[in-house]
Amino acid sequence: MPGVLYLVAVPIGNYDDITFRAIKVLKEANLVVCEERNEGQRLLHRYGIENQIETLNEHNETAAASVFINILKEGKSIALISDAGTPVFSDPGRILVEKAVRQNIKIIPVPGASSLLPALIVSGFAIKEFLFAGFLSPKRERRLTELRELRKEQRTIVLMDTPYRLVQLLRDMADVFGDTRRVCIAFNLTLPDEEIFYGTAPELHKKFQKEEKKGEFVVVLEGKNMQVSNLRK
Repeated sequence: MPGVLYLVAVPIGNYDDITFRAIKVLKEANLVVCEERNEGQRLLHRYGIENQIETLNEHNETAAASVFINILKEGKSIALISDAGTPVFSDPGRILVEKAVRQNIKIIPVPGASSLLPALIVSGFAIKEFLFAGFLSPKRERRLTELRELRKEQRTIVLMDTPYRLVQLLRDMADVFGDTRRVCIAFNLTLPDEEIFYGTAPELHKKFQKEEKKGEFVVVLEGKNMQVSNLRK
């Protein structure tokens, strides 16, 4: 019988945000697969776990996925983790999961920390439905086009990007949306310097440009039907 592929969520910043089940799986799996070896070793060391580590990332994903499928077919179990949060979600791993599905290998998600839902629930926006737009293009003209395509979106929108591109993203959001939409920025979630910022894109762009704040973030943008003037009362 083939082994089991576990998709294990790990903390996004605060090491206390891990489940007992996740620790158990990381201890008992035959192999832990992570994005970067140093990050994976640091995480396991934090919880006193000694296990074999291999890597799967954007540079070796296709080749590594085939290797790990063969290991799973030998009856061994693999725990896949990302550097932070939930694996596969905006992180490498999809190819491995897709191959495992095709090979009828059992896949078990081990849920835990994620930045998406905390950012949504703290935004105060309607979240019965929402759109995860993910990472926009790093090129400005393409990013502006992508933002313009979101102007008619009535659902709450979630955006992510690298820490060094927050000011540029807010600048472009200000150009496209002006002060017609509220924005929430969940900044350094779960860390000691966690902060939640509210305002319009122009307001937040001005603030972050002035203070030069850098860190991990999630941007939540209200949908088209929300009225800023009413919600500020």
